[in-house]
This record gives sequence, C-alpha cells and structure tokens, in this order.
Amino acid sequence: MYLSGEGIIVILFVGLVAGWLASKVVRGAGLGIIGDIVVGIAGAFISTLIFPRLGFHLGGGLVSEIIYSAIGAVILLLIVRLVRR
Repeated sequence: MYLSGEGIIVILFVGLVAGWLASKVVRGAGLGIIGDIVVGIAGAFISTLIFPRLGFHLGGGLVSEIIYSAIGAVILLLIVRLVRR
C-alpha cells in the first residue's frame, strides 16, 4: 500500500490525538502521556496498512486514512491497557 505524504501526516496527527485523549480519559493503568501517544501513533500506522488488506474498505483518500488511523489507535491503546492490568 502506498502512503502519500499527507497520509503519513494524518496518521501521525490522528495517532497523537488519540493517544493524548486516552491519557486524559483513562487514568491509572496508562503508559503516561508519552507512552500513550507513541502507542496511538503505532496503532494508527498499523491499522492504515492492515485494514485494507483484511477487506475493510472505506473508499480512498484522506477521509479513509483518518478513519483507519482513529480506529487503529483506539484499538491498540485499549489492547495495551488491558494487557497491562
């Protein structure tokens, strides 16, 4: 899958925001704000690559990258928080 320059920026931004929000919403078992942001960015990047290969197609372009990134960041943050409990 080819990621455009703006797609990579979207992934970084959405992952950063998702990680930051998770650090604010869920207290206690988190990784700290920096850890949550890093996990959010990783989840956003991984989901943008994996979701289309699994058959989840939301169209093309910037909107689909935003949606994939947000979903992936939240899922990975939830998984990490559940494992750390």
